[in-house]
Amino acid sequence: MNDDLPEELHRRVERFLAAHDPATTERLTWLRARFDAGLAWVSFPAGLGGLGLPQALQAEVDRLFEDAGAPDNRKKANGIGLGMAAPTILRFGTDAQKQRFLRPLWTGEEIWCQLFSEPGAGSDLAGVATRAVRDGDTWVVNGQKVWTSGAHHARFAILLARTNPDVPKHGGLTYFLCDMTDPGVNVRPLRQITGEAEFNEVFLTDVAIPDSHRLGAEGAGWKVANATLNNERVAIGGRAALRESGMIGAVADTWRTNPQRRTPELHARLLGLWVEAEVARLTGQRLRQKLALGQPGPEGATMKLTFARLNQQLSGLELELLGEDGLRYSDWSMTRPDKVDMTGRDAGYRYLRAKGNSIEGGTSEILRTIIAERLLGLPPEPRVDKDIPWKELPR
Repeated sequence: MNDDLPEELHRRVERFLAAHDPATTERLTWLRARFDAGLAWVSFPAGLGGLGLPQALQAEVDRLFEDAGAPDNRKKANGIGLGMAAPTILRFGTDAQKQRFLRPLWTGEEIWCQLFSEPGAGSDLAGVATRAVRDGDTWVVNGQKVWTSGAHHARFAILLARTNPDVPKHGGLTYFLCDMTDPGVNVRPLRQITGEAEFNEVFLTDVAIPDSHRLGAEGAGWKVANATLNNERVAIGGRAALRESGMIGAVADTWRTNPQRRTPELHARLLGLWVEAEVARLTGQRLRQKLALGQPGPEGATMKLTFARLNQQLSGLELELLGEDGLRYSDWSMTRPDKVDMTGRDAGYRYLRAKGNSIEGGTSEILRTIIAERLLGLPPEPRVDKDIPWKELPR
């Protein structure tokens, strides 16, 4: 990396702040100006929120703006948009799609969700049955999606649909950008064991999607979707974290504030999990450094798998530490939140919500298969249906 780059970037941020005071500039105006100045995603190309610089510089830019009191771009409510949709649009989108979608996505004007999973497909994403039939320059979509986080406040969705049932399942998929406000899109809440309904099921009935909102070539949906999923796993399991933050921090605080409940056995388990959490955090740092030099690969699956396992083990340990107090649950009222708050709630919520970590973003079973085949080079699982037309598969 050019040693002058960080210093020049600092000066660029300082000049921008001098011309756009966060304290006196309207929030959306300020965010749009930051995007136009190339200081949103510094690694993105010029004109698309970036400067074409190394991704490793992003954290420092974000820190400088945060220290200056910069407004938030709703990143907690738009994790799917920022972490999954944006890099996929950048890689596979047309120039017109990049110009249309990236700016309002980054500023938080348009929230995104993900229409991939289906109730009948289980863990087999390639088995989706939602159909998209072309009618001139429009695709007519019918089907059902499930486990859709944030669909109740999303403006757009990344959608995987079947466009050719006559070829094997992986080859007949196409990727679309779906307007969630269009006629025929019906979002219904799915109440979870936490009491919340952050997830939804989405019914698509004769939804008309213009061909200009197709991302990638017709029939190339599996390739585009895999790029999205790699970004998702890195976003879930490889995000930047401080030492003793997240779940390990919450459990460590519970340990420190309840000395009367400590036992040698619980102490040994907590120390072991603390070390594992720190190893995972440092591994995540190495992964992000690697990502700064290229595209995410299957390594993200290992981070997401570790994240899910540690969260479940730590939240279970916390309940054991609290004893009967751990059985109390502060609020089971039906709400539809715009983000998951694992550390801002009580231990009972953390325990219940962590159960979803091994399902969302790819089940732990599927991730182990990815690791075995793509990282370790082990023989692949037998796949007797890979050469059979999708329409002939039993469902």
